[in-house]
Amino acid sequence: MKRLIMGLLAFLAFAPAAFGAEITLKFAGQYPADHPGSRLMRDIASEILKRTNGRIAVRVYPGNQLGDYTLVYEELIKGTIDMALISVPSQFDPRLELMYVNGYVRGYDSAKKIFAPNGWLFKKMDELNGRLGVKLLGFYVEGMIGTGTTKPAKDPLNPKVDKGILCRVPNMDVYKLGAEAMGYRTITIPYADVYQAMQTGVCDGVNGFATTAALTALGDVIKYWYATNYSMECINFFMSKKVWDRLKPEDRKVIADVMTKATIKSIDEAKALDEASMKAMEKKGIKVFRYSEAQLLPISKAIAESWPKLEKKMTRELMDEFRKNLAPR
Repeated sequence: MKRLIMGLLAFLAFAPAAFGAEITLKFAGQYPADHPGSRLMRDIASEILKRTNGRIAVRVYPGNQLGDYTLVYEELIKGTIDMALISVPSQFDPRLELMYVNGYVRGYDSAKKIFAPNGWLFKKMDELNGRLGVKLLGFYVEGMIGTGTTKPAKDPLNPKVDKGILCRVPNMDVYKLGAEAMGYRTITIPYADVYQAMQTGVCDGVNGFATTAALTALGDVIKYWYATNYSMECINFFMSKKVWDRLKPEDRKVIADVMTKATIKSIDEAKALDEASMKAMEKKGIKVFRYSEAQLLPISKAIAESWPKLEKKMTRELMDEFRKNLAPR
């Protein structure tokens, strides 16, 4: 009921403007209506309306109202959905998983530089999506990913030391390789079964959870949280290339500027949310370890050494570019 009410409020807020606008864009999202990502979508809609003097209205559809991310991406290609904030569906091109490679970001300061529209990663992801008919507008960072355990990890900043932890990882090569490069033994367990697996000792640790998700889903079973920031929970702002190409140059600039601002805002909000979640962990009795980007450099370098194993899926040419531009130094 709450989601329905939020959706109706969003519709009513933009319906009058849409009726008087020259263009009305459908903006699809996958988060629930009350999620910070959906609130940011509504902020984006308001700013685009304001900066175009009411000529472009954006109608927000959160909570997979227009379909899941794979369907929405297909509709972006066709031009039947205009904009989206969704995960990257790599079945269209395995190289789209590039942004999920571990080890190239160690914190929020580096994230702002790496995700900037003049950066190599933005340009490359825009190129790869553009070949499919989708325009990249920006990134939405929900939070950094760390490691939660039920027992202490041995020498957590030294990747050459076996951590003595059997760690659950998502069923993606990038996460398995990243965890093993840090010194963890790995096991793949479905997301829904992770709590019980940790509770019963099937595994001793978990990777692949952003800080807040770990607190919410596993706060009663993890005893230690290592803010290793070896990866991040991140999705994309997209626009149909067919729609983008029809826009006036001045309108493209407005939308691009608004999305760059939204990317930075998401990073700032994620940083604050991660810190609030770690403080909440400490209140629950979880021992939290925070690290600087400099302290995490050995881990990043070790993970980067595993990148050649991704060449079969990503291609050697792409990974060579990736190493040249984003390898930790």
